[in-house]
Amino acid sequence: DGHPVLVLPGFGGSDQSTVPLRHVLRALGHDVHGWRLGRNVGPDAELLEGMAARLATLYQAEQRPVSLVGWSLGGIYARGLARHAPHQVRQVVTLGSPFRAFEQARGLTTPPVPVTAIYSKTDAVVPWEVAREEPGARRESVEVEGSHLGLGHNPAVVVVVADRLAQAEGKWKPFRPPAVVQHLYPRADDSAEDRQV
Repeated sequence: DGHPVLVLPGFGGSDQSTVPLRHVLRALGHDVHGWRLGRNVGPDAELLEGMAARLATLYQAEQRPVSLVGWSLGGIYARGLARHAPHQVRQVVTLGSPFRAFEQARGLTTPPVPVTAIYSKTDAVVPWEVAREEPGARRESVEVEGSHLGLGHNPAVVVVVADRLAQAEGKWKPFRPPAVVQHLYPRADDSAEDRQV
């Protein structure tokens, strides 16, 4: 539906690292944007203020909530933005983001927007257990196969992200892989409810 999408890179990455993902999503008709904050060297006041300002700018320009896609540390940022300004955020999709450990240590709750956590048991950087979402309404986890550094251009990830972005606003449903790519998802034969665990 042309709503804005903001993609946040992982630690050490910049907008350059998310070019393949943004290119595919743009080709599918999504209004995709990079964060324009240089290299992600970890949270500091300038970076946090810059992300909040970027989100607010996109929201005000379109007068529509923004979908946030965050890779690794970028996913932790995305969830924080959604807690800080939920009226500006349509949904959050995380790619191999270790948010559970971070949020549990700080007593943080799940953002009050739809969330999809994509994780891989073969990540090799982030333990998959801390990259999954707790089951609940408008919350899900989707398992893919692949490495942490490859998540941004992993075909299985791209299908999930594109599917999430294509949902009508307010009509969120759990991800169900199309039959033609079902083999890309290790738990695709499980029920949607089981896949949220």
